[in-house]
Amino acid sequence: MFDFDAETFRQTLLLIPPLLFALTVHELSHGWTAWKLGDPTAKERGRITLNPIAHLDLVGTLCILLTHFIGWAKPVPVDPRHFRNPVRGMAIVAAAGPASNFLMAAASGFLLNKALSTGLLDALPRSVGEPLAMMAFIFFSLNLGLGLFNLLPFPPLDGFRVISVALPLKAVRFCERYSFVFFVALLALMWSKVLTGPISSVIGRLQQLVLP
Repeated sequence: MFDFDAETFRQTLLLIPPLLFALTVHELSHGWTAWKLGDPTAKERGRITLNPIAHLDLVGTLCILLTHFIGWAKPVPVDPRHFRNPVRGMAIVAAAGPASNFLMAAASGFLLNKALSTGLLDALPRSVGEPLAMMAFIFFSLNLGLGLFNLLPFPPLDGFRVISVALPLKAVRFCERYSFVFFVALLALMWSKVLTGPISSVIGRLQQLVLP
């Protein structure tokens, strides 16, 4: 059972705004990139939006709430037939999501480091400065986790689409056909900490670089 005490509840509340924004920008980046490459599918279905409701996946969001750094959103619909080079186009669209997470992590990490090292947050009332600092820290860590997790080469994650440009077409089709099996295996590895352990270690090292 989960020890859901007052502090855990507080941390979960502080997680929600960074979570919604990180997932929304991630999926919006997929849709916007596909649109710019010639595929209007995501735009026509209302997925190029900052409205988080359009992007949330129940299971993926629950995973983030439980792990605080690993999860996913509802996939953006993409029709590769609109791309000049369908395989390369899909790889670029897939890479756009994690890239947006890493950019948000870099920006939030830089701002948090400056705010802490200059004492800017100390000038604010503790009831304001402390939650802001915690949300910025969560936002930084969450984006790192989402970026790293989604780059894993498991279908249907973005990482598989990125490496698909170097795989034989038969291998890509095989993985797509059995994507549910790969996904179940991915969840098993995640909950056994085979994947979460290394990702947590990388995030922890980067957190040490950000905190002054």
